[in-house]
Amino acid sequence: MTNAEPVWITENQVTSLLTLAEAIPALSAGLRLQAQGKAASMPKTMLQFGPNNLHALGARLGDYVGTKTWTHTEGGTCPLLLLWNAADGQLAAVIEAFALGNMRTGGTTGVATDWLAREDAQVLAMAGTGKQALSQIAAVLAVRDIRDVRVYSPTAASREAFAARIAAAFPERGLRVSASASMAAACDGADVVTLATRAREPFVAAGMLARGAHLNAIGAIAPDREEFQQDVFDRTAVVAVDDLSSVQRLSREFRTRYGDDWQAVQTLSQRIQDDVRRPADADLTLFKAMGMGLSDVALGTEILRRARKQGIGRAIPKPLKSEPRFFPAPIPDACLSPFDPA
Repeated sequence: MTNAEPVWITENQVTSLLTLAEAIPALSAGLRLQAQGKAASMPKTMLQFGPNNLHALGARLGDYVGTKTWTHTEGGTCPLLLLWNAADGQLAAVIEAFALGNMRTGGTTGVATDWLAREDAQVLAMAGTGKQALSQIAAVLAVRDIRDVRVYSPTAASREAFAARIAAAFPERGLRVSASASMAAACDGADVVTLATRAREPFVAAGMLARGAHLNAIGAIAPDREEFQQDVFDRTAVVAVDDLSSVQRLSREFRTRYGDDWQAVQTLSQRIQDDVRRPADADLTLFKAMGMGLSDVALGTEILRRARKQGIGRAIPKPLKSEPRFFPAPIPDACLSPFDPA
């Protein structure tokens, strides 16, 4: 493997090689390896410059180590995932990571829903209509037989348009899709509730959630954001997170609740390793996702494996070492103009 030429894999190739439904088992496998000590994530780092941010995260997984980096600016972004061979540090792949990131975020919700939601869940409430929302819905559809989807956004036009988009995206499922005028109406009787918003103040209270529901909270990934009220914790039988260190540093919801005592918070990876699913008598279950490098690398390595097998990806030269120059080379006398000083 380490002798293979590095490859550049484009967005179109990524989406041809892997679907979101196929991403879910790849993500589960990565989490299980993490719990076994065979994989590890690098803490996410961020540099802010004006209204923009430079991000980087990474992980070690199997034969590879990798990092995803991107700059989120007002003018756009261009995320890239770089994979190196763990054995010799040589470049293995550069993967364009728009779709990969979307599948990673949605797929992680799919993993959590598969492990924590009731098996008979049929009603999904979705808060948020942004770029992550459709993949969030697709991920839940991949693991549960959802029949009814309710959409909430504070803007009527946004929720109506997104409801129509959902119906058009999954015609084979025969979904009943509706736009809800309030979050309480969307949650009424919902078995799975997913929050993917940029809310700065909580808009979901415990009383809105039906007994037996599972809540995915993925939007509030910075200390200035918050999606659900503290009373939600009072009803939760299971509180699971993707990356505990990120939650401890960046989640206002969790930091307010747990302070210095985090014993009640579990990682999803450990529950997968222990093969522990939703307790039969659970009132609520809660999953908080912050995003972690292990998920990106898990998908990147699966994409690279498929690309190698199918001969997909543009080969790029292996980087070769070159000795640095310490000073400019002197100009030979013969090259000097008669008007130049000797």
